[in-house]
Amino acid sequence: MAFLKEKDAAALRQRFEKLEKPVRIINFTQEIECQYCRETRMLLEEVAALSDKITLEVYNFQLDKEKSEEFKIDKIPATVIMADKDVGIRYYGIPSGYEFASLLESIELVSRDRSPLSGDILEKVQKIDKDVHIQVFVTPTCPDCPAAVATGHALAHANEHIKADMIEATEFPHLVNKYGVMGVPRVVINEDTFFEGALPESAYVDKVFEALKA
Repeated sequence: MAFLKEKDAAALRQRFEKLEKPVRIINFTQEIECQYCRETRMLLEEVAALSDKITLEVYNFQLDKEKSEEFKIDKIPATVIMADKDVGIRYYGIPSGYEFASLLESIELVSRDRSPLSGDILEKVQKIDKDVHIQVFVTPTCPDCPAAVATGHALAHANEHIKADMIEATEFPHLVNKYGVMGVPRVVINEDTFFEGALPESAYVDKVFEALKA
């Protein structure tokens, strides 16, 4: 059964005609004990088939240990979106529902290689010289979640010190418990700075600097 309806696939083919750099989608999966691994791979296969600029690589999380370690993957299903270099954009869990929109934005972001951040904020973010890890907890039915994910991924694209993960909350209950996720989007920065909701990019970046001072 296809995830994408033919009319939606046709619209995406047209949208992907504007891609510039080739895009690599790298999926980490396994056959057993992984909720939504199969569905995630199938969805990514359909997306990759829509453009000759997109290639899909699939690795077994356990058997392809070198690749898992290379991309620092610690849970599955996991998806890396990159062009000629890994900029730290990650999806953990299936990017379905509203999150499918953020997946498309990430593909376009790395392909066009132009930051969507406003000029003064981009300049501020590019000066960060310490490691930042952003985790954005989402659910497929959350309409505000894609914006929080997209901003996190834009920050990762802007600075090699920043890594940003989308985490589908229902697939990783141990992380939900660890970080006290009661609502989504919930953004966790460097383990000890939290906020909920889709903040404007300026307020989002302020939280990043707050985390760096913690």
